[in-house]
Amino acid sequence: MNSNTIYIILGVVFAIYLAIRITSRGKSNDRKSRKFMGDYERKNKDENR
Repeated sequence: MNSNTIYIILGVVFAIYLAIRITSRGKSNDRKSRKFMGDYERKNKDENR
């Protein structure tokens, strides 16, 4: 086993971790955007008074 093998494995794991982080961040941004709820509108708080 090469001494470099562990670094290669760690590099691959880190790259997979970064890919997952980037894709999940994109999904969370979609969730925060207005497109996620479509044309849903919140009830205005002032209407209840």
